Amino acid sequence: MKIPEILMVETVHRPGSLAKVLQVIADAGLTIEHLTALRREQGRTLWEITVDMDEEADGSLYERIGQLPIARFVGKSDRVFNRHRGGKIRTIAASPITSLQMLRDVYTPGVARVSLAIRDNPQAAHDFTALDRTVAIITNGTAVLGLGNVGPLAGLPVMEGKAALFADLVDLSGVPILMTETAPEKVVPIIMGIELSFGAIQLEDFAAPECFAIEQELQRRLEKPVMHDDQHGTAVVTLAALRNAARHAGLDLRESTVGQIGLGAAGTGIARLLRAVGVRRIVGTDLDRAAVARLEALGGEGATLEGLMQRADVVIATTGVKGLIKPDWVRKGQVILALSNPDPEIEPLAAREHGAAYAADGKGINNVLAYPGLFKGALEARAKRFTDAMLIAAADAIAAQARDDELVPDALDRELHAKVAEAVRRAASAP
Repeated sequence: MKIPEILMVETVHRPGSLAKVLQVIADAGLTIEHLTALRREQGRTLWEITVDMDEEADGSLYERIGQLPIARFVGKSDRVFNRHRGGKIRTIAASPITSLQMLRDVYTPGVARVSLAIRDNPQAAHDFTALDRTVAIITNGTAVLGLGNVGPLAGLPVMEGKAALFADLVDLSGVPILMTETAPEKVVPIIMGIELSFGAIQLEDFAAPECFAIEQELQRRLEKPVMHDDQHGTAVVTLAALRNAARHAGLDLRESTVGQIGLGAAGTGIARLLRAVGVRRIVGTDLDRAAVARLEALGGEGATLEGLMQRADVVIATTGVKGLIKPDWVRKGQVILALSNPDPEIEPLAAREHGAAYAADGKGINNVLAYPGLFKGALEARAKRFTDAMLIAAADAIAAQARDDELVPDALDRELHAKVAEAVRRAASAP
């Protein structure tokens, strides 16, 4: 698995010094993700170089950099850890409490009036609490990122990251909640016992197949939006990317054969949404026969991996298996989205070199494009559930914001998330 490493390298300030360092890194087969000059003094420059390195990567890279006469390997940066130190989120007052009178209004004794109003009319909670701005982000850590079952505590940094993005992109409060239970019959009652605190529920990093039963039962029992992001957030962003990729490649998505490699939570969610938008032919493959049976129940067809690559006009991979797709299997004109992070099933460059019309990985096609606006729009509409119409509206809004030959737009553009939220709100409010 590739993990970002941040190298601190000092070079002599003269032409070609940095280039020699970068060549050593390139010779090691590593890709540079980010490069920053931290300071320059006394004829030397300190660089922070972010590279994706396998856990088993050859540590002699640092020695080879240090052997250059114009460079010195200083060490590794703690930038990522420093940005996590103390946590990434805070709960703050909506308005500063600056006077005793304000204290009495927002707390005791004034708050009693509001509590009684909500007792008499529970719908008043939508107007006089943060209910419509608060999302529970719940995980048991059984399927975290590309890490797998690392447990709920190790999943907390991911949940905090999602909460930080909710706050920064759409002004919602996300509350991370960790649980140790994994069985649906135990998970569901726990969530039911705390759901009143939240306007919506985001299920995150629950493993398949349990995630399907958990989400389905919560949706049945609750009259508020519940979404398993690994299924539906991934599906929305994938559909948005496919809208643009198919257009650029001259494909009619509905008439194309779509191949789905990996039929876990993400793969099943993608296949289900593609069927909802009218894609007629979906073939899928997975080592788990029960997963293939779920696809067949949706109207898809099971296939072998090589058979799928031979038949599919569009290939989507969500397996978590690095290098699963052999470059020689790529057919000219295919659209290939290898979405596993941090290591794709095939590198986009390799896919394009072997004839793919379009190829991308999960670094750009990321759920953060979808879930902030999905929840914002659903909460603004006071929707009782997410519908396919809302998911499709979000995908179309994302696709429309991409520029030129982009598959998807910039995930940090607040205007994008405002447009997604508005599209979702309209779809939720439509008769």
